[in-house]
Amino acid sequence: MSHQAATPVDLPVPDAEGIYTFPDDLVRAHQQWTDQLAERHRADDDQVIELKAPHSRRSYYIEARRPEGRPVLVIEPHHDDFALSASGTFLTHPRPLTVVTVFTRSRSIHPALEGAYSTEAAVSALRDQEGAAALTPFSATRTLLDHKDADPPYQPYDKRRLERITDELREIIAQHPGTELLAPAAVTRHPDHLLVHEAAVRLGCRWFWEDLAFWSTYALSGCDQNLFRMRSDRPALSPSLVDVTDVILDKVTVLRMHGSQMHPARKAYRPFRHAWTTAADLLAGTGTYAERFYRTESL
Repeated sequence: MSHQAATPVDLPVPDAEGIYTFPDDLVRAHQQWTDQLAERHRADDDQVIELKAPHSRRSYYIEARRPEGRPVLVIEPHHDDFALSASGTFLTHPRPLTVVTVFTRSRSIHPALEGAYSTEAAVSALRDQEGAAALTPFSATRTLLDHKDADPPYQPYDKRRLERITDELREIIAQHPGTELLAPAAVTRHPDHLLVHEAAVRLGCRWFWEDLAFWSTYALSGCDQNLFRMRSDRPALSPSLVDVTDVILDKVTVLRMHGSQMHPARKAYRPFRHAWTTAADLLAGTGTYAERFYRTESL
């Protein structure tokens, strides 16, 4: 079932009044949308649920989705990768989801928050809570693997670790017969993303999202894109776009759950600016925000 209701809030256009206005415009539009949903929640609208961001403890509101169709098993490297890169598509077209997060032990947190979360256990617990909150509107089932993420400066992943994680994922997939697999395309050169992509390919995955990393370029610099296109150790990938304009402010809400990474809140403008840029490849007049996916052209 597609999500049909368009937001009544006017969406901002990057650079309409200057290059620095978009982050503020996006925050204001999202606040207006949050206020409207809060009113519906207070009026006992059972379609609207409350989400509380684990770090800030701030409440947000979103319509819960009702999944239909073939189940999807999502393999994400880190707790926020599905949310950053593919959540708009499943807010628009809800399907039954099982989300497998591979690297669940981490010290990765915004530097401003390191004093409050100073240990691997503290960071890992927070990010686990963030992942759970962000996936609540999708009614997703979560499966967590117990692997430590890569520390900078990044090095190539260990091949033995790839074998071990591939075996673990194979066991999980066997428990979900008939599901469609979805994983990162590894546009970014982050070793965790490269490892998960390779494991997914080995396990028969043919559907991949354009993954967005944490750097200011969000892994979409010319260098990363060129290396992604040149990579010869995988089948050719055919791109496609999904219009997520009607749910873009709900996607902001989903990313608000990941406050340990999206800090300050305005930092989230980067993936949304990219979604606006991506939509330029849609047919004229069909949408202003989009997510990009890839499918293998052959088995």
